[in-house]
Amino acid sequence: MAVVVDLLEGIRNRVPLTGESVAAEFAAQGWEAGGRPRNGFEASWDKDDVGGWIHPYNGGVRVKFTVWMRDTDEDTGYFEDLDAVYEEGERALAAFLPEIESSSLAAHLTGAEGTEEDADEFIAYRKWTLDGRKLIAGVIQEDTDLPVRVIVALE
Repeated sequence: MAVVVDLLEGIRNRVPLTGESVAAEFAAQGWEAGGRPRNGFEASWDKDDVGGWIHPYNGGVRVKFTVWMRDTDEDTGYFEDLDAVYEEGERALAAFLPEIESSSLAAHLTGAEGTEEDADEFIAYRKWTLDGRKLIAGVIQEDTDLPVRVIVALE
């Protein structure tokens, strides 16, 4: 998922990190806008089967990417074997983590301890600080009838 690393590298030094500056970087790197402008900037982006979003967060922004996803069964709206989907997500996360940890970002990453909030939000995850900001990659399912995803988020 080099597109995620490239985008993160492009925004990691931006102070302050604003929706407008992140949207400009998405555009500069050839991401396709999703047509969902909010708060004065394009908030949804796609490139190489990766989705990217910009959300207001604690007075700044959160940049979030979906790098892997499994949706529910179309007929039932549920997963046949949710534990198997979680395991598949954990394998996808494990395959993705070396891309972050061996990338150009590696010299700027510092391992960080997870919080109770992180443990409640993620099925499995790895957390770092990147130039003073929180970077987290993990497996997430936000509700029982929503997809299981591997995401990367910078706050």
